[in-house]
Amino acid sequence: MKSAIILFPGTNRERDMAAALKRATGNTPQIVWHGDTELPDVDLVVLPGGFSYGDYLRCGA
Repeated sequence: MKSAIILFPGTNRERDMAAALKRATGNTPQIVWHGDTELPDVDLVVLPGGFSYGDYLRCGA
């Protein structure tokens, strides 16, 4: 199974997600920036956790 992890500003723990996907599927997932206009041919798309707006302003702003 081929997978992709979508990254946004403020995304965190994507490396842990990539390691877990590699263990579960046997394939290294592709990392895709949220602004990319094309999605690779994959079976699974993952949106990891993180902070809105990259926590740029401050928490709760």
